[in-house]
Amino acid sequence: MNNSQLWISGHVGKDAEMRYTPAGQAVTNFSVAESREYTQGDEKRKYTVWYKISVWGKMAEVCNQYVKKGMQVFVTGTIEPDKATGNPRLWSTSDGKPASSFEVTASSVKFLSRPDVMANTAQELANGTEEEIPF
Repeated sequence: MNNSQLWISGHVGKDAEMRYTPAGQAVTNFSVAESREYTQGDEKRKYTVWYKISVWGKMAEVCNQYVKKGMQVFVTGTIEPDKATGNPRLWSTSDGKPASSFEVTASSVKFLSRPDVMANTAQELANGTEEEIPF
């Protein structure tokens, strides 16, 4: 399956959580809310799309250290469809309402609201190629 690149800019829903696979590879998960507004007639409407983000390897360790609830991030990655249907994953909430989730494997995470690392992406920090801040 050919997955297209996806760009998401939003706020983190909860602190990143890291674990290790049985093979010893780090994986960090966090959620990102991307809010959108539009006008329909005279009425302004707002809705939010949630994405479940997975980050692997050294970038996972960096994201675990820096990604915190409420911070703004810019994620580039590929959307991972439900393997059975090819669509977003469908499920039911605890009160029985239908819901879906968009799961994304990140190839890059840029920290937009962390002044201490704002000029860098998780990939740059993981590779030790962070830029010097000129002040």
